Amino acid sequence: MKIAIDSFVSVIYDLNTGTGDDRKLKECATAESPLEFIFGTGVVLPAFEDRLKGLEAGGTFQFSLPPEHAYGEYEEENVIELPKKVFEMDGQFDAEFVREGSVLPMESSDGYRMNGTVMTVDTDTVVMNFNHPLAGETLHFSGKVLTVRQATAEDIAKLGGCGCGCQDSNCHSGSGSNGHGCCCG
Repeated sequence: MKIAIDSFVSVIYDLNTGTGDDRKLKECATAESPLEFIFGTGVVLPAFEDRLKGLEAGGTFQFSLPPEHAYGEYEEENVIELPKKVFEMDGQFDAEFVREGSVLPMESSDGYRMNGTVMTVDTDTVVMNFNHPLAGETLHFSGKVLTVRQATAEDIAKLGGCGCGCQDSNCHSGSGSNGHGCCCG
């Protein structure tokens, strides 16, 4: 069976960024924890899906996605300074939770949910970066298709959201996406 709309797909891959000899591994999906998704449901980058369409189990892939087909360009206006009091709970600022490098779930004034990375914590402000961690990067994928089959009702119930399970920038862990570095859109 070839990858097509409503196919259950599982793949392994390495995701690198950078150019030439300066490429860095950002994420991997392994045989023990593959990327699983239902093709055509919009849970992975559309350009990622486009490159896999028509492949069969055992097929390999290698392609690059420029920023405009991945997570967009890095935008300085997505780095904002917020009053420190925004992060207070019961009048207390939690310096263990809100610290440089932390990824925090946030909500805009219109209810849009997003993750932001704490860049700095100053006396009265916290500088947050709301760009995707891979914004501005060309993504280089190489991998193999493990499984292609018609999706079952169980697959749809299990993978109705993101099946990628990325937990950190080094490896694909299989336990729910935090939107950080994985090929989910």
